[in-house]
Amino acid sequence: MDESGAGAAAPMSREGVDHALRGLEAERDRISAALVDLEGHEGLRLLKGARLAGETSRRWEAARARLTLLWRLFEAYRGVLDRAVELRGRGRADAATAAELSGLLSGASVPLPDGEVPLADRTLLGPRERSVSLDEAVALMSEAFEFVAREVAAADAAWSALLLPLEEAERRWRDAAKLAHALDGTRHPELDRLGRELTALGRVVRTDPLSLVRDGRADTSRLDRLCGTLRALGDELAGVARLRDGYDAVAGQLADAVAEVARVEREAAEAYETVRVKIGSSTLPEPARDLAAGLRDRMAALERLREAGRWVELAGRVAQLERAADDALERARSDLRLSTGLLDRRAELRGRLDAYRAKAARLGLAEDERLGALYEEARDVLWTAPCDLRRATALLAEYQRTVRAGEAAR
Repeated sequence: MDESGAGAAAPMSREGVDHALRGLEAERDRISAALVDLEGHEGLRLLKGARLAGETSRRWEAARARLTLLWRLFEAYRGVLDRAVELRGRGRADAATAAELSGLLSGASVPLPDGEVPLADRTLLGPRERSVSLDEAVALMSEAFEFVAREVAAADAAWSALLLPLEEAERRWRDAAKLAHALDGTRHPELDRLGRELTALGRVVRTDPLSLVRDGRADTSRLDRLCGTLRALGDELAGVARLRDGYDAVAGQLADAVAEVARVEREAAEAYETVRVKIGSSTLPEPARDLAAGLRDRMAALERLREAGRWVELAGRVAQLERAADDALERARSDLRLSTGLLDRRAELRGRLDAYRAKAARLGLAEDERLGALYEEARDVLWTAPCDLRRATALLAEYQRTVRAGEAAR
């Protein structure tokens, strides 16, 4: 940068002055339009109006200092240009006026704002005055403009990416809180926790969005996770509301499920007693008792929750009771299958014994003494209570082998 005064520049011709002025005035208008656009940028308005913190505050302070410099340089730049236009408007100029015009247009005519003078050029009493040419002023303004625009664009992009999911999360939280209050009028611990997390994250988004930028892009992962959790919680609460509105039907279905458990439980107990008398198996486990009674007690607890209007808790208990009823029904059916399986096995053995006796008769073996003795022994075991199924199975197998052997001998 040239430190000489404006008048040190070589005089310019009238045509040179006019040409320079036309270019400089067009340049001034472009700079002015760019500055107006910058001031009107939504990101800049947000930065000016927000209560900033952290990384965003630090970067905005640097950008604001450059913006102040930019405007002060522009004012100085425009003042020099206005002075040149005024001088040229006087018509035919004398040598002194021509020299001044040349100095303004091509010399170091634009004074630097305070604070922009390098330390090496300062004195104990303060900075010495320092001026730059119009071209150098434009270069300084361009550098400052680019810095400010870059920081404004970065903050604006971060806010644009973060504010929408933040607002969605806040809306979902409000809707969920309103629904939770309408359901039971009490505080919802998980909703309260999510609200505290959302408030803290919202403060960061609104005051320090640049702290959430990773590799040039706003990191919305925490907001996305919160939105997902709140969406699921909202769906859950909506399900609770549907349960409240249709609880009579749900209670009826539960009562039917418990009645079915009681029916199968009763049949399993009866089948077990029958097996004890008719088969006497020592390996058969005793069926579960009081499954339905336990379920009825839990249904009574549901009714108390309903009367208290504690629908959120009741919904959880309903889901648990539905699972418990399914498990109890499967347990009772399993017990029933074990008992009826032994009775079915006895019936199967009886049927096979009769079938092989008929086959022996067709083969002309009805008078075979060994077959007759085996049949009577097997029939005795199968038609005697309690029935020894293991022995009956072995006797039937022996009877079958003897019949097949007789068949093969013919």
